[in-house]
Amino acid sequence: MWWSIGGGIIIFALGMFIFLKPGLIWKLTEEWKSYRADEPSEFYLKATKIGGALFALFGIIMIMLPFILE
Repeated sequence: MWWSIGGGIIIFALGMFIFLKPGLIWKLTEEWKSYRADEPSEFYLKATKIGGALFALFGIIMIMLPFILE
C-alpha cells in the first residue's frame, strides 16, 4: 500500500513538473540533438504538456487505488 502511495506521489510530482516546464524538458532531452533549433516547436510544447497531465493523472490514480481496493 505505501509503495503505491509513495510511487504515485513521485509520478504525480514528475508529471506536474513536465506539465509546467516543457521548455526545460526540451532543453534537457532534445536541444543537444539539433544544431539549428533554438527553441521547441509549439507541437512539442503541447504534446509534452498533454503527456505531463496524463502522467500526473496516473500518479493520482496510483495514490487512490489502495483506498478504492480495500
